[in-house]
Amino acid sequence: MSSHYDQNINGWIILDKPQGLSSNQALRKIQHLLHAKKAGHIGTLDPFATGVLPMAFGEATKLIPYLENSEKTYEFTLKFGTATTTGDTEGEIIQTHGKLPSLTELTAVLPQFCGEISQIPPKYSAIHINGQRAYDLARSGQDFAIPPRTVFIKELTMLSFRPEQAAVDLRVTCSKGTYVRTLGVDIAEKLGTCGYLTALRRTKNGFFDLSHTILLDNLKNMLYKNNGVSAVLPVETFLCDITVIALTAEQALKLKSGQTLSPQGFTPFSGTAAACLDGKLIALIENKENKISPIRVFNL
Repeated sequence: MSSHYDQNINGWIILDKPQGLSSNQALRKIQHLLHAKKAGHIGTLDPFATGVLPMAFGEATKLIPYLENSEKTYEFTLKFGTATTTGDTEGEIIQTHGKLPSLTELTAVLPQFCGEISQIPPKYSAIHINGQRAYDLARSGQDFAIPPRTVFIKELTMLSFRPEQAAVDLRVTCSKGTYVRTLGVDIAEKLGTCGYLTALRRTKNGFFDLSHTILLDNLKNMLYKNNGVSAVLPVETFLCDITVIALTAEQALKLKSGQTLSPQGFTPFSGTAAACLDGKLIALIENKENKISPIRVFNL
């Protein structure tokens, strides 16, 4: 195989991202291993974080816009009594505090962080400020403000309280755009102390979860043994949250060439549906003005 990105690989790899790699570095590593022409990922994880990082290759990249707004679930450890520049273990210590909250205080404060909440994203984040990444500005010592944003916390659960380690383990299910490091720092502040995250793991991203994931080292071994084929999940694997419509060969041809179909004989659906022929994804379709039109066509 040449070292160029010359392979038409279509499908998914759901990586259990290791600590110390950015999402983009992880993606480039796998793209390089597969020699894949086209690749993208859903939902950025900081180098500090681990867990579910869905990667799309080839035609699967067309599904990214339909999947990237999904809610996500994280498990994290919040340590009390110390604050860092980054809100996690990667930063410098900027503050210490002697107060350790009690279990009663913790239990009382968590519900205040459920539902719609306002957050100021951390200065060490990938958010854009006047065309530059916040973490680049922060590293170069520039002073700047990040506007607050509204996010939605669906669920916030305590997994275990470890007073001897001044730590609590929590699980959160939240909307896209939630900063879990900020959530941890804000919880500590509300409890009259300071804190930072010592661990952060994404366990779910939309319908992708840890059961779908593969470790980078296992993937390398698998690619080495099988010449790169079996590790990639088919594009259709993750059509679980969408109506699937079966097509005839004639209908498939029409959609592929951008033509519309009559909705007669089709199962009624709202929003976007996946049109398949013999289990292969042909197009994403919508039913508008009594016509079934292709939104995205797939060449599988």
